[in-house]
Amino acid sequence: MTNLAYAAKRYLLSILLLLGVAASATAQNADQLPSWNDRKAKQSIVAFVERVTAEGAADFVPEAERVAVFDNDGTLWGEQPLYFQLLFALDRVKAMAPQHPEWKDKEPFASLLKGDIKTALAGGEPAIVDIVMTTHSGMTTDEFDQIVRDWVASARHPKTGRLYTEMVYQPMLELLTYLRANGFKTFIVSGGGIDFMRPWTEKVYGIPPEQVVGSSGKTKFEMRDGTPVLMRLPEINFIDDKAGKPVGIHHHIGRRPIAAFGNSDGDLQMLQWTCSGPGPHFCLYVHHTDADREWAYDRDSSIGRLDKGLDEAGIMSWTIVDMKADWNKVFASEP
Repeated sequence: MTNLAYAAKRYLLSILLLLGVAASATAQNADQLPSWNDRKAKQSIVAFVERVTAEGAADFVPEAERVAVFDNDGTLWGEQPLYFQLLFALDRVKAMAPQHPEWKDKEPFASLLKGDIKTALAGGEPAIVDIVMTTHSGMTTDEFDQIVRDWVASARHPKTGRLYTEMVYQPMLELLTYLRANGFKTFIVSGGGIDFMRPWTEKVYGIPPEQVVGSSGKTKFEMRDGTPVLMRLPEINFIDDKAGKPVGIHHHIGRRPIAAFGNSDGDLQMLQWTCSGPGPHFCLYVHHTDADREWAYDRDSSIGRLDKGLDEAGIMSWTIVDMKADWNKVFASEP
């Protein structure tokens, strides 16, 4: 090989090596939160994760203790104009109506069957509990699981026409993935029904059923034609909302989280519990400010009200996501 050929070969190998190093560096530094604009909210998330995962640093947290909890409605997916599980319950009323002729004279079912949702829900929480308990009971847990799976696969949002699972927030999906890539275990802690969420959360969020905490009805063991089943009863077992959320975390998870994410006053006690613990911690509120791409609501909303929580976040210096400014993409189904 001539000196010129040898020099050319060395030069080519050097170029390839440099390109390989550059590609590796680019992969390592790739933005793992691309739907988040480079503003304070994103920066605070990254700074916290880097702080608690840096071995040898004062704020290092072992992987076993890296627990992050997320509300679902309004935090991971939409919640307007009604909570999606309530819309599921309303669809169940229509499906079950032929077997319940007495409903035509019984509220809140009579108004629902007339399409008058406002009147049906005027009874407040007792009316909602009545609707949910009636439509979610009287069947086995396996039967209910399949009903939920069928609904999620076909039902569409009344305003957007999208499947409900297409109305999950892309920035939050990225955040879940980012946290898990950094040794966090992610949990849902929601006021929604635990058995309503478990059939689909693993596929949509990557969160398995055993990492879902939610409200529940009572169940009982029975033998049906020689087969053991769990029957769903029309009785409340546990409400995982507001002050119930820290209790649910204690019962189901057994560790105080170091990171909590919510969007409403219903999440306030969960964030307070998380951010009052020893060591480093991180609390974040999703503030719905984008009336064009989603909805804008906070203090006066009957769904997902954020009032006391917004004040507390300001006092405690929690991170507040301005959806309109901080997210360059909202729903995962957007182009």
